[in-house]
Amino acid sequence: MSNTQGSSSHGKLIAVVVAAAVVIILAVLSAFVWPGWAIRHDDGQSDAQTQQTAPERPKTPSIDAVALPEDATELLKAMPDSVLNFARTAAAASTSWGSSAPLEEYTMTYSTGQTAEDVTLIAAQWSTADAAKTQYDALAGALTGEELGSGEVKVSGETKGSYVAKLDAADDTKAVAVWQNDTVVFQATGAKDSVVDFYMEFPL
Repeated sequence: MSNTQGSSSHGKLIAVVVAAAVVIILAVLSAFVWPGWAIRHDDGQSDAQTQQTAPERPKTPSIDAVALPEDATELLKAMPDSVLNFARTAAAASTSWGSSAPLEEYTMTYSTGQTAEDVTLIAAQWSTADAAKTQYDALAGALTGEELGSGEVKVSGETKGSYVAKLDAADDTKAVAVWQNDTVVFQATGAKDSVVDFYMEFPL
């Protein structure tokens, strides 16, 4: 009688184990084989990450740079024809910083062909690096928007000045970048993404 009961109990135990295994297998199948339940979540995350990654900016412009005048100074000649896909489309003498008495000053426009992406660049030179730093400090100190980047300007490993880029306090879709390279000071203004890409790749 006791042997019969033992066999019955052993049989019930096997049945319970088999039933549990079937439940586990069905759970796994419902999660990973049944039309896209667990997999769809991962795909959704990948799509979101892809959407957050901005497309890389082209390295060359699709429009031609405007030629400089024949009597262009050495400073103006040093300005690049293009930066990434921005081509220089205008260059003229200006007096925006006349009160600080630069030796020369120019205002240039760099464009991708889309006006909304234009970058306006002012470049001016002083007789000494100290005079240029005074102008840089004044321009940088006037920027009150959120900082986008800052640091030292180095040429061949030697520090020649500083740079700072900030959002335009009046319009956070725009930005301003200011930097000093020895006796020359630059200021780039325009749409935020344009300015950030432009000043980071500007060769001077």
